[in-house]
Amino acid sequence: MTETLKITAMPTPNPNTIKFLLDIRFLEKGSIDFNIEEKAKGSALPEALFNVDGIEGVMIGINFVSITKADSAGWEKVLEPASDIIKDLCSSDKELFDPALKEKAETTSSEDNDVIRKIKDVLDNEIRPAIAMDGGDCEFISYEDAILTLRMQGACSNCPSSVMTLKMGIENRLREEVPDLKEVVQV
Repeated sequence: MTETLKITAMPTPNPNTIKFLLDIRFLEKGSIDFNIEEKAKGSALPEALFNVDGIEGVMIGINFVSITKADSAGWEKVLEPASDIIKDLCSSDKELFDPALKEKAETTSSEDNDVIRKIKDVLDNEIRPAIAMDGGDCEFISYEDAILTLRMQGACSNCPSSVMTLKMGIENRLREEVPDLKEVVQV
């Protein structure tokens, strides 16, 4: 008897994004955001998902896949085909995405100063896991002149609640560790 892949579709705070929670591990940490179809080339799972009419974004997290649909696309046309693709590909022996993307998602820079290391530590151990529960992620872009720039991804990339998450959640928490932090902004 073959073990069946367990997959659960879950709503997110973003009405255009669904998170598929799986009982497999794609990454040890981080995420891979396929926010445009071209970025998915050479990565079987997101490439297949972009073939579903109405899907505009795919994000691979540690143990989930988030899909974002166009405002005009109905879930009734997107959800079942996307679920079938995820089940089929994740149950196969195929390479789901480019290994170089996985390596990049899991790599940390050794050139970071103490403040940046502290910020990334809080992001990686507290904030990113919390955001992942809603099918999203945030990527560290820069920390210059006491301003932290992040890229919101997955369900968070165009969610109405992302500004609240950024200002009230991330910014407030990071100020506890980095009192000199002036602001957190997104690109």
